[in-house]
Amino acid sequence: MGEVVNVAVAFLVIIFIFRWVTTAGTLSSSSSLCALNTGDVLGFRPKNVTQEMIDAVTAVFPDIPPDNIRYDLLRTGNVEQTTNKILERGFLDAPPPQYYTVYPRQSPAPAPPPAPTPAPPQKETLISRYGLHDRLAAEPSILESEIGGKAVWEDSPEKREASLKERKARMILAARQ
Repeated sequence: MGEVVNVAVAFLVIIFIFRWVTTAGTLSSSSSLCALNTGDVLGFRPKNVTQEMIDAVTAVFPDIPPDNIRYDLLRTGNVEQTTNKILERGFLDAPPPQYYTVYPRQSPAPAPPPAPTPAPPQKETLISRYGLHDRLAAEPSILESEIGGKAVWEDSPEKREASLKERKARMILAARQ
């Protein structure tokens, strides 16, 4: 019986040594070491995150920093959960300093110089639309009682239209002051 125990112990020692040697060989590869260190550094096993996932959340919430989005996606691995967290809380937690050792901040690519664009068309003002430039300089001030004035019903449609235009002009000039 004693020899069976010795054989069993020797067998377990050989298995232990074999596993230790094969595991040590695997740890020397950079990808396994990086994955192991990433989990150790962050304190959780990160999920796979693509740039499309980050872009999808950034498109909906442009005010949330991309590092916060990536950190939350590394934890959840799900765009919907990250989006729901932003909707519920209004923000995402900032990543801890250890995050930046694994995922260094990328300086934004320099923006290309803006292409020369033609001068934008001038917005039309009410003064220019109603042709009141000459009246703007001529009338010193308009009293509040004169702004709208009391409308008098004119006999012809042409007189009513002229009266309406005059009242509009006075209101525009008064608003300008």
